[in-house]
Amino acid sequence: MTGPETTSRPARARRAAQASRPAPTSRPGPKPRPAPKPPPARKLLPRLPRGSALWPYLLVAPTVLGGVLLLGYPLVRNLLISFQQYGMGQLIRGGAPFVGFDNYRTVLTDPEFWAVVRRTFWWTSVNVVLIMVIATLIALMMRKLGRRMRILVTSGLVLAWASPVIATTTVFQWLFASRLGVVNWLLVRLGFESFEGYSWLANGPAAFTVLVLLVVWQSVPFAAITLHSALLTVPAELYESARLDGAGGRRIFRSITLPLLRPIFGLVLCLEVIWVFRCFAQIWAVTKGGPGEATTTLPVYAYRVAQSLHRYDLGAAVSSLTVLLLVAALLVYFRQLLRQEADR
Repeated sequence: MTGPETTSRPARARRAAQASRPAPTSRPGPKPRPAPKPPPARKLLPRLPRGSALWPYLLVAPTVLGGVLLLGYPLVRNLLISFQQYGMGQLIRGGAPFVGFDNYRTVLTDPEFWAVVRRTFWWTSVNVVLIMVIATLIALMMRKLGRRMRILVTSGLVLAWASPVIATTTVFQWLFASRLGVVNWLLVRLGFESFEGYSWLANGPAAFTVLVLLVVWQSVPFAAITLHSALLTVPAELYESARLDGAGGRRIFRSITLPLLRPIFGLVLCLEVIWVFRCFAQIWAVTKGGPGEATTTLPVYAYRVAQSLHRYDLGAAVSSLTVLLLVAALLVYFRQLLRQEADR
């Protein structure tokens, strides 16, 4: 008993002494290095000098200047001539005097002018309605075609669109020729014997129909390609959801396609109205406004007054009134379009 106790006392004493000693202070280690700062982001574009704000305007300046020279100057010159007495003598000698609104008064009091205005609006309405309906149907058809057929149809539309106006007009004259025309030959083979040697361009309604077909043929490709490109932006999920809800093709077009593409439809419609309203080359090349006055529109009427009567002042007045009528019609359309957008 005495052995273990005597041996354990010194051990306990050593342990107590060690416990009573203060703990040795640890040496301070090296301070942690701060995290490296990320390198500054590189600027993709160098800092431009102070005068760099003018660069965008300088880049578009040639286009704007060319547009002003090619469009602005003829418009201003035409407006100036409309307020002058400008005939063949003034064209040769110069010195055209100003007559104020006399030319406009002469044109506006002429019953023939208002007959031409009504014919021009009827011509524009018929063509634009047919162009928009046919182009929309072609665009919807192209959306459902396979890849190869869609490429084939698009190529045909581009080729028809790229054909020169006079070349297409000449082809239509051959097609509707009275003796050797393909149209008369086909109609006779189908049993319409009355079209044997029928002269399409000698009858007013028939000539009007030929010109409508010509203008629609030339205008549909642009409208169809533009509308088809817009249709590709509509998400397919909207059509699938509508079909799952039981909506048919007409309901889908009225409720989804037309509301989403209303701006594109409006843009194409305005462009077609402008193009058809000022159409001149096709009418002059085929009928020159005839037979009689059946196909005379405002551009053709202005040209005939200026060239046939050598009254360039009256022709300029008719041209200025044509521009005003076109702008007024477009403003009415834009007003209705903005009103519809505000009511939505």
